[in-house]
This record gives sequence, C-alpha cells and structure tokens, in this order.
Amino acid sequence: MLVLSAVPGAQAGECERLRHQDQTHVVCTARTGDDLRLFLTDAEVETLGSFTRIDEMLVEEDARLAFAMNAGMYHPDRRPVGLYIEDGAERAPIVTREGPGNFGLLPNGVFCIHDGGFAVIESRAFADNPPDCRHASQSGPMLVIDGDLHPRFVEGSDSLRVRNGVGVSADGRAAHFVISTGTVNFHDFAAFFRDALGVPQALYFDGNVSRLHAPGLGRSDWGLPMGPVVGKVVPVDGVNPSE
Repeated sequence: MLVLSAVPGAQAGECERLRHQDQTHVVCTARTGDDLRLFLTDAEVETLGSFTRIDEMLVEEDARLAFAMNAGMYHPDRRPVGLYIEDGAERAPIVTREGPGNFGLLPNGVFCIHDGGFAVIESRAFADNPPDCRHASQSGPMLVIDGDLHPRFVEGSDSLRVRNGVGVSADGRAAHFVISTGTVNFHDFAAFFRDALGVPQALYFDGNVSRLHAPGLGRSDWGLPMGPVVGKVVPVDGVNPSE
C-alpha cells in the first residue's frame, strides 16, 4: 500500500518534505513555463560552484534562485563528466560507453530542459536522436526506466548515502528534484520516484555531493565547490527576469 504524506509545516512554495515508507525526502518541483536553468560558469568562464555565487550573478537580472541543487557529476576541476548543454551551447560531449563508478553504471541518462517542458532520456537513445535541449546534463545511473527500477539495484543494499536526482512526469510538464534527508540506498531512492511520485523516468545526480538550496524551507547547503547546478529562477520584487 502506498503511504505518502507531507511532513507537517514542511511545505514552502516549490519545495516540500514528503515521507514515504519511513523515509523523508525534500521534493522541489518545476513546471512548464518556469525559468529553469543549468549553471556552470559566469561571464568570465569562472566556475560558479555555489548557490551564493549564482544568486549574486542573478542580481543583474533582478532575479534570484527559488530553489537549486547540484545537477550531475564532474571532474576534479569541476568540468562535467558527460554531456552538458547550457543556453543551447554544448559545453561537453555525451559519453555512451560503460565505465567505472555510478556514472558508468549503464543505463545512464540525460536530463533535458526544452521549450515544451522536461525529459529524462537514456543516453544512447539521446545520442541516436538528440532532442533540441536548451539545457541538458548527463548523469548516471538512471533510477527509473519506463516505470521500472534500474536492473542493477539491490533491495536491502547497505550502500547508504544522502542522494539526489530528478524525475519527470509522464506528460513532461513537471520535473521533480529530490534529495533524501538521510542516507538511503539506490533501490529505495529510486522506488520513491516510481512509487511516491509516479514518474516513469528518473535520473541520479549524485551521492558524494548532494546539496539543496531551498530558501523557502530555510535551507542552503554549503561545502566544497560544485560543478553543474540546476535552479529555478524567479523575479525579485515582481520584476520579470526575461524583460
């Protein structure tokens, strides 16, 4: 039986804490029409690396982050490990080969922000027929694939970490960004996307560096500089950042 409940007093704007099978996750949702972007570098091509620096950059647009989280794995110099597209420009190519670590645990996938909404697409399918993504970030492994959990996940595994990822609704009009509030294994984290959120496709972002910026919940995680970050941009004082 599905048991899903909001934690009392834990909803603020786009983000809320949801409890499912004795585990609590924070879920932040973007919908079609929202200004959702990927961030990596500033105008001087310096890696941003933190939610604070992104907010400082957005001041020029009279805008701010409504929420944000790390959005893919990266090399020690914070270059994306796989495909990375920002504002329509490809900054790093797609990687389709199997490899070490979670990224190479195939199938992995790509999170795509396009004009009509959002998508999570298996990497080789993406490479065979690339969609027109305004922003895209490759990561791995896939968590949910056509409604099924990744075949390599083990129920009851003792590999426990704070994890984060993204799932996209069946109609592609909502993207749910999730971070666990405690340590969780791959199987249970993926099951939250499938069973609690009901998404057919979901993608893992990280478990070594999992951070959330959710000012409505009074939270903004900090630590070592990050690579790619995904964030929803909103106006400050009613000013439209696109104007």
